[in-house]
Amino acid sequence: MFMDVQTGGSVPPMKWGWRYLAWAAVPLAIGLALARYAGPGVPSVASKAEAVVGSDWAHHLASPLGLFLLQLLVLLLVAKGAGALLKHFGQPAVIGEMAAGLMMGPLVLGSLLPQLHGALFPAASLGPLGMLSQLGVLMFLLVAGAELDLGALRGRRKFAFTVSHAGIAVPFVLGVGLAIWLYPEHGPQGVGFTAFALFVGISMSITAFPVLLRILADRGITQTPLGQTSIACAALGDATAWCMLALIVAAAQATGWLSASVNLVCVVLFIALMLGAVKPWFARQQIAPGREGRWLLGILLLSLASALVTEVLGIHALFGAFAAGVAVSSNAQLRELLVAKVEPFAATLLLPLFFAMTGLRMRADALQTSDILLCVVVIMVATAGKLLGTWSAARSTGMENREAWRLGVLMNTRGLMELIVLNLGYELGLLGDRLFAVLVIMALVTTAMTGPLLNLIERRKA
Repeated sequence: MFMDVQTGGSVPPMKWGWRYLAWAAVPLAIGLALARYAGPGVPSVASKAEAVVGSDWAHHLASPLGLFLLQLLVLLLVAKGAGALLKHFGQPAVIGEMAAGLMMGPLVLGSLLPQLHGALFPAASLGPLGMLSQLGVLMFLLVAGAELDLGALRGRRKFAFTVSHAGIAVPFVLGVGLAIWLYPEHGPQGVGFTAFALFVGISMSITAFPVLLRILADRGITQTPLGQTSIACAALGDATAWCMLALIVAAAQATGWLSASVNLVCVVLFIALMLGAVKPWFARQQIAPGREGRWLLGILLLSLASALVTEVLGIHALFGAFAAGVAVSSNAQLRELLVAKVEPFAATLLLPLFFAMTGLRMRADALQTSDILLCVVVIMVATAGKLLGTWSAARSTGMENREAWRLGVLMNTRGLMELIVLNLGYELGLLGDRLFAVLVIMALVTTAMTGPLLNLIERRKA
């Protein structure tokens, strides 16, 4: 029985059925009949529609939206599957996601199944995919900057300054020396040696702070003295390396000494504004309950505006998003809000697109047999620079030998941050196809070796 809304009494189901038929079903049927039969016939359109009924699905799948959704589905499934697989072998899931993205490019999938790769990733579809991946990187760097809590330096300031900067300076010098050998064959046309050498040097000096945090958490050593020391060194090192990178990019983008000087001054002023004014302002704010959404919107708008400013200044939007995150890091409530709300979306949905775009940039002929030796040399130089620079500086402060080696291994973690830097260099024309592919492999290998090297040192200690 149904209730009559007017009287509150019961109404038999049959009576409600007649009411629905009279007031809903019949008018709808009349409308459909009029639309089908009342107007003038268009036989050509009807016959054309009947002819393509069987190909409707394929047609919609080939549409920009259909293809984009298919790409997103495939990339997420492959990335998350590879991440879960690598996690079983003691590696961070991000290593599997990075490797999966590279395998979806021309170098692997394009070589093994060229027709499938061409159908799944036609050149015309890469524009929207690339823009969305850039948005993912901006959001990731916003969170990475917010996680870069320099408060971890308390009580470790002198140690962190010495060790982190040694871990940057030594691989930087070795990278510049390596660039002298690389430049004649791998220097892009129209790029001067200075810009090329500086970029190769800084690309050897990066530590992946977010990946380092996850490695420490997975091993349960975040709160140990080694964990806290490595966090302090990585935080300060990351901040320093990104400031150096901003200056290098600003100088490389300039067309002359005057333009370079103006760019460098603008970069310094922007950094001073974010650290000297915006960051202290955030530190003083108290977030009232129920207003988290407004603060989150405000931070996202700030990051986009900051990214736009640095893009206009010629130092790329990535630096603006990272600077906005560093400014927010002074407020623990906002930092936790970003990590809780933004990081899952950026890391889960958007970053696999960035890994895929990195793989799609690696041409099928980017690596040659002769480049195997080059890969080995680059990996050895990058690893030696980080290990020796960090170890020697840590030992000079009195750190125990094995702990100094463990710290050096942790600082050798490059991961996603290195891929971001390499993609930036590729976009700016500072890296050619072959060297870009070699450095991407270096980033993967040096990150993947972190766990096994730590296990080796810990076994020898036992």
